[in-house]
Amino acid sequence: MARSTPEIPNASMADIAFLLLTFFLVTTTINNDKGLSIGLPPPPDPNKNEEVKMQEKNIFKIQVNSSDALLVEGEPMEDVSGLKEMIIKFVKNKGVDPASSESPEKAIVSFKTDRGTSHKRFVEILDIIQGAYYDIYAEQAGVTNKEFREAASQLADPEKKAIYERGKKDYPMNISIAEPTKVGN
Repeated sequence: MARSTPEIPNASMADIAFLLLTFFLVTTTINNDKGLSIGLPPPPDPNKNEEVKMQEKNIFKIQVNSSDALLVEGEPMEDVSGLKEMIIKFVKNKGVDPASSESPEKAIVSFKTDRGTSHKRFVEILDIIQGAYYDIYAEQAGVTNKEFREAASQLADPEKKAIYERGKKDYPMNISIAEPTKVGN
């Protein structure tokens, strides 16, 4: 009489693999990548059909074409190193310079690109615009830019929230990102 070789039962192996797969799919958390932190405005009220009239002097215009060339207030700008200071001066004007914004509440930084503008250039200029506002906020709050950004990310802490609110008190971040033109590639 020949002895049969023992075998490992594997009939339920597929069931076990399916249960493990389901378990890991349900219990695994996937970190969401953070994109640009831009607060979108609320949707417009369909019942109101208001046209907003803005004075030209309250709008600081920045344009980038499909070749990534920069046009600031109608003038070509090769180097972006002075752009942040120009924005800060425009926003903080408070009516001193009659050719600039009337007040921080009315000051708008308009950013318009072309369809061919590179993502790198878009993010670079947007960082400069937001950085100008964060410099203003940090100065208002009496802290460094880094300390203000940390406070903005930890609003649950009452001390950090006070720094954040003190900084943003008089200067709303009015950035208008216009729809890109279709001129480029």
